[in-house]
Amino acid sequence: MKLILHKAKIYDKNSPYHLKKKNIIIENGKIITISDTIPDDKKYTIIESPNLSVSPGWIDMQCVFGEPGYEQKETVESGLKSAAAGGFTAVAVHSSTNPPLHNRPMIEFLIQQSQNNIVRLLPVGTITHQQKGEDLAEMYDMKLGGAIAFSDYKKSIKNTHLLMRAMLYAQNINDLLILHCNDYYLSQNGQMNESEMSAYLGMKGIPYIAETIALQTIIELMEYYPNVRVHIPIISCKRSVDLIKQAKNKGLHITCGTATTYLYFNDTVLKDFDTNFKLMPPLRTEEDRKALIKAVLNRTIDVLVSDHQPQDEESKNLEFDLADFGIINLQTAFAVANTILSNELETLIDAFANKPREILQLPQTSIQENQVAELTIFDPQENFVFTSDNNLSLSHNSPLFNITLKGKVIGIVNKEKTFFNKNTQKTSNLA
Repeated sequence: MKLILHKAKIYDKNSPYHLKKKNIIIENGKIITISDTIPDDKKYTIIESPNLSVSPGWIDMQCVFGEPGYEQKETVESGLKSAAAGGFTAVAVHSSTNPPLHNRPMIEFLIQQSQNNIVRLLPVGTITHQQKGEDLAEMYDMKLGGAIAFSDYKKSIKNTHLLMRAMLYAQNINDLLILHCNDYYLSQNGQMNESEMSAYLGMKGIPYIAETIALQTIIELMEYYPNVRVHIPIISCKRSVDLIKQAKNKGLHITCGTATTYLYFNDTVLKDFDTNFKLMPPLRTEEDRKALIKAVLNRTIDVLVSDHQPQDEESKNLEFDLADFGIINLQTAFAVANTILSNELETLIDAFANKPREILQLPQTSIQENQVAELTIFDPQENFVFTSDNNLSLSHNSPLFNITLKGKVIGIVNKEKTFFNKNTQKTSNLA
């Protein structure tokens, strides 16, 4: 592999070339030269785009596939293809499988399935056995097998004593808990955000306090166990932003994220009963959406995620109250965020690349000479339209088809491999 990223603007705060336009020469998965010139003695593939940009590879901290058990929704292979097309060099895959990712063999199975893929799969083991919320899973054994963190995904742990034990155990093994905030009894049978819109549509609402009460419980427990590390994967309302900010000010080891869709949509889009907008947590009000955007800008929200949750036709093409929650978003996550925050690209790159590594305690990668290339290549000014033709997921549950978004992922370089989306400008040069 011999590659030149021609006049690429570098977004990497850890690099001496940060915000500079340079030619980046890559050979055999390693950055050989960063300069203003192009070598004149070798044959390279040249990547060009009007606003070619490059950053350390992006990491998605929350997505699910279907394998094993629900391969018709998403296999490991199709999910990682979608991730590569979306610019991700690594993805933290949560448990939405049958059986759940609740023991070491399951963790090792996923790693084995993804071993030769350009995208690194980071398995997230369950906190509780079989994801039932009754007994702790064998977290330490899963960690030895390669689990990057622990979460029961969107099944909040109702038993507070069990949650306290999980925190104590995670603290002892120095590992991260990823905790979804949703009070089961307040949200039970809810279909959308409890608001004027839910009243207008006549649907049972999920109040924002279902999220904030669960979040307050977690924060109280963290004050009792101040060394535990907790990440809240998605916050969806203004009040949660305030609670996270207060917890951080107290010095607690808490971080949080949100999915890019919560920056783009509010609950008024459900007026047509489109089940592709049925998400958990639900889309909230316009005031909440604006509060989330502000929280990304002031770094209260640490990371942005896809929250990619594939669902087949049998799960989504139903009456609204019968349809499953979820959206596919790996290929659109960056473009959605960049459309809203196109003037804040450094903040977006930090949320996609640097903060996930920090939270997951992964080594930071940098765009410098003689460094291994783990790169995401993109054009933040070029339009991107997600269509059924370029969708690489096995599922189609997205409201973003045929919408013009701003920001196109060109490809990734990782593990001595390359992936480029179709219509990427590539030329071969033999000077």
